[in-house]
Amino acid sequence: MKIDVLTIFPDLFETVLKWGVISRAIESGLIEFSAVDLRNFTDDRHRTTDDYPFGGGSGLVMKADPILRAVDTLRTDGPAPYVIYTSPQGEIFDNARARDLSKKERLLFICGRYEGIDERAMSIVDEELSIGDFVLSGGEIPVLLMVEALSRFVPGVVGDMESVVNDSFYRDLLDHSHYTRPRNVRGLEVPDVLLSGDHEKIEIFRRKESLERTMERRPDIFLKHELDLYDKKAILSLFEELRKNVE
Repeated sequence: MKIDVLTIFPDLFETVLKWGVISRAIESGLIEFSAVDLRNFTDDRHRTTDDYPFGGGSGLVMKADPILRAVDTLRTDGPAPYVIYTSPQGEIFDNARARDLSKKERLLFICGRYEGIDERAMSIVDEELSIGDFVLSGGEIPVLLMVEALSRFVPGVVGDMESVVNDSFYRDLLDHSHYTRPRNVRGLEVPDVLLSGDHEKIEIFRRKESLERTMERRPDIFLKHELDLYDKKAILSLFEELRKNVE
């Protein structure tokens, strides 16, 4: 998979992507990543990428010409990219969108700044995506977040795919609790079922926690979830516990 990012701060990406799972994916060739300096596509000696808006108003607007030149150049190098612009006006980026984007052969992210980009540059954008209803100084941090999330679905990036499958949101459920050694921490014990060696009981225990947490904290996600056999067994177990407490 190839990922390009168009930004006026390419060094920011070089620093962050030196660490962790994405770094190893880049080193192994599973992901080809390039942070492209937008200033290289300007046509003045000051390498200007922004200007005041027509019609007046506060703030600055990213110029269309450098963006269009950059995208034209990148399109000549390999397969045509799927172009994403990070914007508070876009659809909310979530786990399902990350999984879909991970199937693209090539992605190109445009990082806006200031008041956004000149509307004429939107002609080359395939999709606008947002990470939430709040304001940041630019699109670099949202892009880093999206690249981190979608890269986990690229085959081979995460060594243990079961870990990805069990993450929150993969099955439209929040994650269950996790424990590690030692068994006792300040009088707090690991639940006995996790030490039982009974894989079905462990799965039902974990699924109960996932279902409870999702219903309590994110009912909107739970309503989209399709119940499987373990979900049904977990719900039956929850029902039995509830009935015993009532009695």
